[in-house]
Amino acid sequence: MKRKLLLFLLALMVFASNALAQTFKGTRSDFRDETIYFAMTTRFYDGDPSNNVCCWDNQEAQISTKDPAWRGDFKGLIEKLDYIKALGFTAIWITPIVQNASGYDYHGYHAMDHSTVDLRYESEDVDFQKLIDAVHAKGMKLILDVVLQHTGNFGEANLCKQFERDQRIQNQANIETALKPDYEKLGSDYDAVEGPTQYARRLALMKNTDGQNHDTNNYWHHYGNFNWDEPNRWWAQIAGDCVDLNTENPATYNYIARCYIQFIKMGVDGFRIDTSGHIARLTFNKAFIPQFIAAGEEAKSKRLNGCPFFMFGEVCARFGGSTTYRGQPALSPYFYTWQSDDDLLSAWDEYDADWWANQVVPEGAAPLGNMTLCETEASRYASTSSIPQSDNAKMKDGAWHEPDYSKSSGFNVIDFPMHYNFNSANSAFWYATEDANYNDATFNVVYVDSHDYCPGPDDGYRFNKGEAQWAENLSLMFTFRGIPCIYYGSEVQFMAGSPIDKGPTVPLNTTGRAYFGHYIEGSVSTTDFGEYTASGNVAQTLDYDLSQHIIRLNKIRAAVPALRKGQWTTDGCSADGGIAFKRAYKSESYALVALNGGATFTGCPTGTYVDVVTGESYSCTSGAITVSAPKTQGQVRVLVKDWTGGKVGTDGKYIYATSAVEHGSKPTFTDPGATQFYTADDAIGRPGVVITPDGSSFKTEEQEVTIDLNNAATSAWYKIGSTGTKVNFTTKQTFKIGADM
Repeated sequence: MKRKLLLFLLALMVFASNALAQTFKGTRSDFRDETIYFAMTTRFYDGDPSNNVCCWDNQEAQISTKDPAWRGDFKGLIEKLDYIKALGFTAIWITPIVQNASGYDYHGYHAMDHSTVDLRYESEDVDFQKLIDAVHAKGMKLILDVVLQHTGNFGEANLCKQFERDQRIQNQANIETALKPDYEKLGSDYDAVEGPTQYARRLALMKNTDGQNHDTNNYWHHYGNFNWDEPNRWWAQIAGDCVDLNTENPATYNYIARCYIQFIKMGVDGFRIDTSGHIARLTFNKAFIPQFIAAGEEAKSKRLNGCPFFMFGEVCARFGGSTTYRGQPALSPYFYTWQSDDDLLSAWDEYDADWWANQVVPEGAAPLGNMTLCETEASRYASTSSIPQSDNAKMKDGAWHEPDYSKSSGFNVIDFPMHYNFNSANSAFWYATEDANYNDATFNVVYVDSHDYCPGPDDGYRFNKGEAQWAENLSLMFTFRGIPCIYYGSEVQFMAGSPIDKGPTVPLNTTGRAYFGHYIEGSVSTTDFGEYTASGNVAQTLDYDLSQHIIRLNKIRAAVPALRKGQWTTDGCSADGGIAFKRAYKSESYALVALNGGATFTGCPTGTYVDVVTGESYSCTSGAITVSAPKTQGQVRVLVKDWTGGKVGTDGKYIYATSAVEHGSKPTFTDPGATQFYTADDAIGRPGVVITPDGSSFKTEEQEVTIDLNNAATSAWYKIGSTGTKVNFTTKQTFKIGADM
């Protein structure tokens, strides 16, 4: 019996190994091997209705639509990882998870405490570590969105604490019960004054806007005016809820770095860094990137496959015509992929935390200290002729060559020039002609639309150019250089044409950040990436033609290393009305790609090529190959040298051998609304806990703590300390809490 069991287990291991081999050829050695699904956690899937919370603003709309802004959670993400894997995606990017505070903070970009995970994402049995572990267990990677540039406007718990935040209960829907003001700092009449006056008092404590030196350590910038198109945007408050931190002050950036390094140590595989374009390159290269790289090396064993820690930034460039943003190299995405000048990095050390703490900086002060070093770096690269150049992304003489990363910053970027010009694949592809401006454009993260923008010029709405244009864009993204990324719901054109973000002025379910959960209700189970069984709504969502298009593209990309991390060229490529290029990765993978029709390729290595789309074989003896294909949007041919795997995936509406094979039509499901959620009206008097002694610190001394249920509660749980230990109880209990908690 034991022998049979052992043989059965061995058979399962062999099956699992073969299943992985069917999807991926070669090893997933760096992040270019991945494709990314971007989910806004609170709007993706509601795994735990008991932690649903209305934001403070616009509660009337949230209640009437049964759509609390804080709805999706970690538990929901875990429940639907198989859905993301069924689409073929190997990595998931989620929005920021730290403690937030603002009238509309469901998205996570208004931090109040960078060191703490917001309780509203958690469930009694699921915390952030459980999510990381679950993602890795599926063979996937987790990218965490982080904000280094700003806090919200309610202070920051460890830099300028203005409120006591009650994290003991998950009902945060009422600002008066969630936050207890520090009246000594904010004024004894704080509760009585109007909202604008309250805001002004909070802001003054961080920005010295009332003429007094409150921020004596200069944790925040006090610079006043700025221009989006000048380097002074690095010292700017870009919105009322985005109060810009002094990222040039070691006291500030070391604290922020420590907060996010804790997540690297937990096993997070990469960071997407928000508002990167509002931090100077010199600051990144001195203050953040070295610390994150070092932490990533130390925690290598915690990540899936032990791959290098990956970082990419949002250097926003809503612009057409060039990869150089409005003639400003230092404000352009590619600039951040390069190292900074050694003399500026050395001079930085003169302005340490003590230096900053001794500067009295009023509101509106000009840049000073190492802020001026950042501006010096910008002035050195004021013209396009001063931009470093690289051939790391391009093939040489028809072949792959060893890239030179000696001047790489170790930081990568979202490809905003392509993103902003994705109204067609041709218009986006044009921007790759300037790939030499990046250190290595094959590491660029490429997407069509996001939680902020779609292609310009009318960029405030979810992409609405139709299914065929989506198919064309996707075919380029998954075969060309860069790491493809899809914003949640794009696989079914979810909320196409809707305004992406209108804040609390309209119901959230009418925007590009609407709740997606009803589309993925039902059951889905995967055996590999892109291999699944499903029932219910999620089955229809996965069967949609565009979803099937993504599944096949994911399989094709996974099968061909050259498509994932190869260099590229158009030399010797003649497209028949579409786009044609070559890809090569080391000596192990070589591919010819034709998009939207056929192509002729010359100067190709001798050998046998197989089209992974059709399974057709081509013999190349004189260096030339011609391939035919229908001239339809999204059609692609991928001829792979020495390929023995045959056809990859099944024919669909946009990728097929001879005729289109339609799967399912676009699904439309109605959101039934959340089954339960907290509102401001029921914040007071909800089941909760009473803790004695109140407000004690459990981190520095051993003490007894009594936790009691109020009259309305039947059971509760309480989270202890930074370790996240949770205690469940149904009656009054006393615990001994030690310093190790």
